[in-house]
Amino acid sequence: MAKYSIGVDYGTQSGRAVLVEVGTGKEVATAVKEYTHGVMDEYLPDGTTKLEHDWALQHPADYLEVLQITIPEVLQKANVSNEDVIGVGIDFTACTVLPIDNNGIPLCFLPEFKQNPHSYVKLWKHHAAQDEANRLNEIAAQRGEAFLQRYGGKISSEWAIPKIWQILNEAPDIYEAADQVLEATDWVISELTGTITRNSCTAGYKAIWHKQDGYPSKEFFKALDPRLENVVEEKLSTDIYSIGSKAGEITEKAAKLTGLKAGTAVAVANVDAHVAVPAVGITEAGKLLMIMGTSTCHILLGETEEIVPGMCGVVEDGVIPGYLGYEAGQSCVGDHFEWFTENCVPESYEQEAKEKGLNIHQLLTEKASKLNVGESGLLALDWWNGNRSTLVDVDLTGVLLGATLLTKPEEIYRALIEATAYGTKMIVETFRASGVPVNEVYAAGGIAEKNELMMQIYSDVLNMDIKISASSQTPALGSAMFGAVAAGKERGGYDHINEAAKDMGRIKDHIYQPIENNVNVYGKLFDEYARLYDYFGRGENNVMKTLKQIKKESALPSKEDNYAREA
Repeated sequence: MAKYSIGVDYGTQSGRAVLVEVGTGKEVATAVKEYTHGVMDEYLPDGTTKLEHDWALQHPADYLEVLQITIPEVLQKANVSNEDVIGVGIDFTACTVLPIDNNGIPLCFLPEFKQNPHSYVKLWKHHAAQDEANRLNEIAAQRGEAFLQRYGGKISSEWAIPKIWQILNEAPDIYEAADQVLEATDWVISELTGTITRNSCTAGYKAIWHKQDGYPSKEFFKALDPRLENVVEEKLSTDIYSIGSKAGEITEKAAKLTGLKAGTAVAVANVDAHVAVPAVGITEAGKLLMIMGTSTCHILLGETEEIVPGMCGVVEDGVIPGYLGYEAGQSCVGDHFEWFTENCVPESYEQEAKEKGLNIHQLLTEKASKLNVGESGLLALDWWNGNRSTLVDVDLTGVLLGATLLTKPEEIYRALIEATAYGTKMIVETFRASGVPVNEVYAAGGIAEKNELMMQIYSDVLNMDIKISASSQTPALGSAMFGAVAAGKERGGYDHINEAAKDMGRIKDHIYQPIENNVNVYGKLFDEYARLYDYFGRGENNVMKTLKQIKKESALPSKEDNYAREA
């Protein structure tokens, strides 16, 4: 009798469950639930509480709906009994955090806090804690804190400590009321098992925790703000659980919510990018995985801990036990193209796509694929949502260079694709220059699976073969694999993720290979990209930050406006 595991993948816009056959990795059924509240970046659910610039929130009720709807759906679609499901694993965007009370209830569920933005989930792309991140980096550098170099020299505003500090600064009542501030992925696991188990992946990559050294010292946190001196004991935890281990079992309450059998094994939570690594069969050093979606995360296994400028972190056992897991990333990839199609494409193109039975992305890709490398005369910087690696600066913005009155939409579209490829090449070359080998490249995600032009461009820009995940739901498959490991061999699963990866990890037969002529032209274009990268990104010209400041000041009502309203 076949045994199954379920992986639940929480993304930026939706959550999905995948029912996977243990032993083969076959994906038997999939169900998706769009988040009811979506990404809240303008208003809270009341429709009147307006959010400031750079905010991005979510509602934790949406996460429970995903469990309630998708898990019963995959069981029903596959006609599989919950008796045959041996394990569950979940993964999440990160850093995505929320404050809870001492009963594990999100503060935004409480009537007294539901109109306070700080009581909600701060999504990974919430960038409104940049002031706190800047101050943290400044103080850490002044003190010579060793941890800073493990994160490429900068802690991002996307990460846990800046977000927690922002709560303290702007909503001290929320900070005081919070019994804990934890990753949404750990909160969902607590809803399944009844116990909070903080995972080592988010603790290491997003909360400045180190397996050997622990968190930064109390003295450091006190130097940030005296009120933060005991933040670890008061709002975080020193009890960290390794990925690949068991968090607990489905409770009776969770069984009623999900339709799973009480007692089913639940894996310690993980991050969407990191959990995808074993799903493509990677279990050794030197192999880089690009998880490509609204953003791209780059995960690489190494054998030694090296200092890499601009990396998002290096964590021992952070991805696969026994290796150093390196992370880097790009904040804007799929979002990049979505912005363009929603704002910059003429009606005639929309009509042409409709007549051809294509969506606008397919039409633009078709047109862009007919262009020779360099034919458009365009070059772009991929910073529409800031730069995560290697500059770690959310205040950087996009650049498009070379446009004329003859420039066509498909030329811009291709230039944006190329910009993201150049950004990845910058990351790869930085790893290599820092002593971390990159010998093979893999890709996963909807873009990698569907966009042949984009993957060929990446192969040409990197001058490397690119292998593609065979799964269209790679993070969910990885989570299901960890669920099978949580169950253990005695229940029909595995005792180690390497064993699961060998049996269940898969890549497609087709491999993208670089085209020599394209490689040569892209080499020249990348040299120009690198010059622009340094010019705008390393302080020689701070025009992007000046423009952001002017925008911020212009958005504030002037005295004259106030007088006019009063009149």
